[in-house]
Amino acid sequence: MTAPGPAAPPPYPATPGRDGAPPADPGVPAPPPGPGVAPPFAAPPTEGGRKRLWLGLGVGALALLICCGGGGAAVVGLTISNAQAIEEQGHAVTDAYYRALVRKEYGAAYDKLCDEEQRRESRAEFAQRVADEPAVAAYRVGEVDPNALTVPVDVTFSGGFQETQQVTLVPDQQTGGMEVCGVN
Repeated sequence: MTAPGPAAPPPYPATPGRDGAPPADPGVPAPPPGPGVAPPFAAPPTEGGRKRLWLGLGVGALALLICCGGGGAAVVGLTISNAQAIEEQGHAVTDAYYRALVRKEYGAAYDKLCDEEQRRESRAEFAQRVADEPAVAAYRVGEVDPNALTVPVDVTFSGGFQETQQVTLVPDQQTGGMEVCGVN
């Protein structure tokens, strides 16, 4: 076995005052710091800190406004389109009902009635009752009231007599369309 020899000298001379080593020669530069050496703490960046904060808050507020505004616009759009659909369907079913009465197609007129009216009166009873009344010669459908679901209809009968009838509408539970559910 061999005895240990003297220790090898360090690759760099000792830094003055470090590790209890004596000060180095004034002509010898200190070794550069090794990898991973960092100052005790880093100073926070000072340029544009507030600008970035306000820019981020502004972008967030804009995104929130777009989301909420888009949702509000969607609700308003659905409400308006629903009201327009009710008006169109109400006008169409009322027109089809009176057109069938003018043509004396009482079965087609009966099909436009709501379930409650159809339970109250059979198809044959309806046809007999309408045939016994003065015949509808002409009509003009007015504007649908989407809140009350009523439609005024100016009716001219075969004898020249005119009257305004109020048609009550109800939504059909099975089809979602409108049906005539009473004429006053």
